[in-house]
Amino acid sequence: MHRNKAGRREFSEHDLDFIDLITCLKATGMQLREIRKFVEMSMAGDETLADRLAIFKAQQESVHDQMAQLQKHLDKLNFKVRYYEAACEAGTEDAVSGNCEIPDAPITIDDAKRVKPKKVG
Repeated sequence: MHRNKAGRREFSEHDLDFIDLITCLKATGMQLREIRKFVEMSMAGDETLADRLAIFKAQQESVHDQMAQLQKHLDKLNFKVRYYEAACEAGTEDAVSGNCEIPDAPITIDDAKRVKPKKVG
């Protein structure tokens, strides 16, 4: 790392790109020991290219898995928002039915169990 005459670090564009990459890896859940291993490989040069590619492919797969899990969580949250909107409209949860395990399933309100009158129009 280069330092100026005052002793302050000066970062090149390459340094900033590398820091950004490390930040990306950390944000996607890569452990610090794995990041350290990647940095060491990068410093070792081209003989580690295939190993670095393998690291990125593994992290790519991990991110895809995370995204799939997050989508399932979002689907459940979306269902619960619809459920509680219906419960607020009905004035009670007792009037509301739906299947949280099937997030796109319709949510119904039993008018006989309503506490609040049905909105017209």
